[in-house]
Amino acid sequence: VKIAVAANFTQAAKDIAALFERETGHKAVLSFGSTGQIYTQIAKGAPFEVFLAADRARPRKAGADGLGIEQTRFTYATGKIVLYSRNPDLIEGPSTLKKSGFSKIAIANPVTAPYGAAAVAAMKDLGVYDAVKARIVQGNNIAQTHQFVASGNAEIGFVALSQIAAHTDGSRWLVPESLYPAIAQDAILLNNGKANPAARAFLIFLGGPDANRVKEKFGYGVGEPAKIKPDA
Repeated sequence: VKIAVAANFTQAAKDIAALFERETGHKAVLSFGSTGQIYTQIAKGAPFEVFLAADRARPRKAGADGLGIEQTRFTYATGKIVLYSRNPDLIEGPSTLKKSGFSKIAIANPVTAPYGAAAVAAMKDLGVYDAVKARIVQGNNIAQTHQFVASGNAEIGFVALSQIAAHTDGSRWLVPESLYPAIAQDAILLNNGKANPAARAFLIFLGGPDANRVKEKFGYGVGEPAKIKPDA
């Protein structure tokens, strides 16, 4: 089954795909990118069979535009953003954004990446966006954004909790979820996968307990069970 996956869910998806193959014998072939970029590819005929987005809007649009099967859409995870630096002494909480201790702050493209839109919303809620916007560097997706911070090209950045949940390096501030719109991540069965039992099996597995344990390990909320049956 060919699956398009939002970049923030990269490592979790790899772990879930390995468990899925071990459990079912089906192989999940994963492709990663920003949610907006993936949707454009789907609309242009890319042969993906399942879409794991970083928002609700694009899977909903896929259903409305006849590219996916709307009744199969469900929230498979909820995401969180973190202000992160590889410097262990730099992040002291939201006050960091009001200081001059950094020259660049990385965020994902807020137009195509929901995690970037969440970062902008949080900065505006904190009243710091206008003061720091000249120092913003944008990654095409959250994976590239994390790379900017991990490499030191940006001293700080808003990344997905999932990207740094497995280690305690650097410094971080978990952004309160009250500061940005909920990052509910939806999945949908695309038309290309309608007749593929492996596509349906993956969505069911994605909403099940084994996948949920992986999501929790990476700092996600587990979402809800899949709205799909093996044969319908």
